[in-house]
Amino acid sequence: MSDAASETIYLKDYTEPHHWVRDVHLTFRLAPKATRVLSRITFVPNAENGGDLILNGEELTLITATVDGAIVPMEVSDTHLRIKSADLPQKPFTFEAEVEIAPEDNTALEGLYMSNGMYCTQCEAEGFRKITYYPDRPDVMATFTVRVEGDYPVLLSNGNPVASGDGWAEWHDPWPKPAYLFALVAGDLVNHAGSFTTKSGKDVELNIYVRRGDEDKCAFGMQALKDAMAWDEKTYGREYDLDIFNIVAVDDFNMGAMENKGLNVFNSSCVLASQATSTDANFERIEGIIAHEYFHNWTGNRITCRDWFQLCLKEGLTVYRDQMFSGDMRSHPVKRIEEVLTLRARQFREDNGPLAHPVRPESFVEINNFYTATVYEKGAEIIGMLRRLVGDEAYRKGCDLYFERHDGQAVTIEDWLKAFEDATGRDLSHFAQWYSQAGTPRLTMSEEWTDGTLTLSFAQSTPPTPGQDEKNPQVIPIAVGLIGPNGDEVLPTTVLEMTEAEQSFTFEGLGARPVASVLRDFSAPVILQRDMDAATRAFLLAHDTDPFQKWEMGRMLSKDTLIDMITSGGTPAADYLDALKTVLSDESLDPAFRALALGLPSQDDLAQTLFDAGQTPDPQKIYEAREALRRALARHMSDILPTLFRQHETPQFKPDADGSGKRALRLSVLSLLTLLDDGEAARTLFAAADNMTEQEGSLQALLTAGLGSDELQAFEKQWKEDRLVMDKWFMMQVAFAAPDTAAATAEALTRHPAFTMKNPNRFRAVFGALTSNHAGFHHDSGAAYDLLSKNLISLDKLNPQTTARMSAAFETWRRYDSARQAKIHAQLDRMLATDGLSRDTTEMVTRILGG
Repeated sequence: MSDAASETIYLKDYTEPHHWVRDVHLTFRLAPKATRVLSRITFVPNAENGGDLILNGEELTLITATVDGAIVPMEVSDTHLRIKSADLPQKPFTFEAEVEIAPEDNTALEGLYMSNGMYCTQCEAEGFRKITYYPDRPDVMATFTVRVEGDYPVLLSNGNPVASGDGWAEWHDPWPKPAYLFALVAGDLVNHAGSFTTKSGKDVELNIYVRRGDEDKCAFGMQALKDAMAWDEKTYGREYDLDIFNIVAVDDFNMGAMENKGLNVFNSSCVLASQATSTDANFERIEGIIAHEYFHNWTGNRITCRDWFQLCLKEGLTVYRDQMFSGDMRSHPVKRIEEVLTLRARQFREDNGPLAHPVRPESFVEINNFYTATVYEKGAEIIGMLRRLVGDEAYRKGCDLYFERHDGQAVTIEDWLKAFEDATGRDLSHFAQWYSQAGTPRLTMSEEWTDGTLTLSFAQSTPPTPGQDEKNPQVIPIAVGLIGPNGDEVLPTTVLEMTEAEQSFTFEGLGARPVASVLRDFSAPVILQRDMDAATRAFLLAHDTDPFQKWEMGRMLSKDTLIDMITSGGTPAADYLDALKTVLSDESLDPAFRALALGLPSQDDLAQTLFDAGQTPDPQKIYEAREALRRALARHMSDILPTLFRQHETPQFKPDADGSGKRALRLSVLSLLTLLDDGEAARTLFAAADNMTEQEGSLQALLTAGLGSDELQAFEKQWKEDRLVMDKWFMMQVAFAAPDTAAATAEALTRHPAFTMKNPNRFRAVFGALTSNHAGFHHDSGAAYDLLSKNLISLDKLNPQTTARMSAAFETWRRYDSARQAKIHAQLDRMLATDGLSRDTTEMVTRILGG
């Protein structure tokens, strides 16, 4: 049985700390097995909430500890150091301690650890307590001065460099910050240097530090950083506030990146990029993540969270900011469609299962389990809705007031909304329910036409979620446009504000009955339920002026076709195939948009759709129907596919919107063409490709068609020394394996010499790919369930954080037939019965079973 602690922490129980921190001085004497950390911390008693001094500390060996230079009584446990109030001065005092830690043994990758000989840190959410004794909570903010001692060429910490010598360096961060933003990096690194001049004329030194050999993969990341800095000045009026900004690429990292003040630590996959080794999707992701972490400088660092229940305050807002930035850099319509695809695939799935929780949860056992799509993606959608409701000018005014009012503070969602209430005069108390109410609202629509008046009626409801059976009506901005019978837009986008459970809106003075385009630009994270025949969807696909709705209509036609094929063995209608062919052939449309239009609903999406309709999804039937539709599309478009493939060649590779859009369409076409030509075009492209986008895309086309074994071997031979490209090699074999071979393929790859559990990227490459192979993961043998749980149990001993997050692959278990449910239930029970299972994983598995 698990012996993990299961103490639940509640938002309602928040109290201020007994002591505040004024400033922190740290000295690190680095050694792989025995790093010494010396701390000198100035504490100030909290006059409003006095009490004992309680410092968090885990996996620390205490050497000495004093208060104002004197030894005092103290209680030391596995998790805390406590000094009773009676033994403390009732005035500001200095606490000093020396502890020893072992970075080389830290496989959890929290606190100070080593990655390929390099020291690095990850302190969000509660990693600093594994470095030294400290009140490790976000509302305790202080200035930090850090001295790093070690025989390494590069010694980095937060803030500005203030002194250095042979084997040591000192850094000072003048901006108060919580401990989760602390960072340290030391190692044999090289830097790609740059500079940026702020709008006020201050020169900022920029560096991207990497392992030797990766210097040629930094230029794109550096330009993305400069673009983000300029964009934040122009769009939000936010200027950078230190003399230096450093980024470090780390191979072993649990997340994508971390916004530590002035010293961002990045998963290597999220910063290193080159034409030869990175796909267009990699470039776009890197651009967005670099911007995201930089934008945290104000939305997360200068203004941070009062407590971890407010996580969405910094993450939702910053995700929204990076989404807008990416749209400005590339294509807003294409970016919006990609955002909605992600939201529906991850957050809607979460909202519809046992892991559903409010954007601001009311309680948690392990905060690491709440770095979720709900906090990030749904949190961003809430910011977008707020902007739609108040308008662009008022949104900027509200943001400016928020920054002015709360700079240097640890704040709450209420503080954020109050700034907008004061800036706009609106009452946002009803809107605030989006933060406290879990679940995805269902929006049912009907319409009535009478004598030139169109009435649109809406009813909203939200299904019960764990801990929340009763739901209140939400504020829902519904963006609507009207398209006339001749295809002209008779009403441009208008935002209707729905506040009641049922509400109607009328449009008068119309000459003929229009077709309503509803939920334009996906104006709210809801599921729209609307009776609409195929002809009306085809009409909007052809004539809607809103790109998202145009794409949505094509997707709904695809989904209807697939559901019919799955449930009744139907065949694709000629009208549907013709409509998609027309979109694909329309050269006036963005190639990236056409590539998205050609993409079919995922197998997981189809399974959820069937489940919502009261049917039990059969993963094998879903897979077979989707493959049959791909073949039907290939045959129906056989006359245009070769031409489209040739027309969208990009002789010169540039990772910009134009080039990536053309390659996206070309590779989407190639995937269908491969079903017709036995892989001839894909093999030719694979052999000639001068960029990873086309090399990987052509290999994927072959693997999806059951081909490509020779190319797979050639890919490994070419890239066996490149760790990030090899992650792609591992991933592709499992993700595109046939359902009956997926588990065996994954199992064989775990025995490959290059596979290691200690690297999260490599583990995710294999097992993330297995869980995304819907029919393979849910094969009726149960082999994939067994393989995943066995490896998660092993990983949990090394890295509980990654284990807990990956256990969410089982969250949809109640969708399926009783035999599959029994197999998954047995694996979840097996995990819970494991001795010493971590608190992270115990909480996740318990929630999955409890749902």
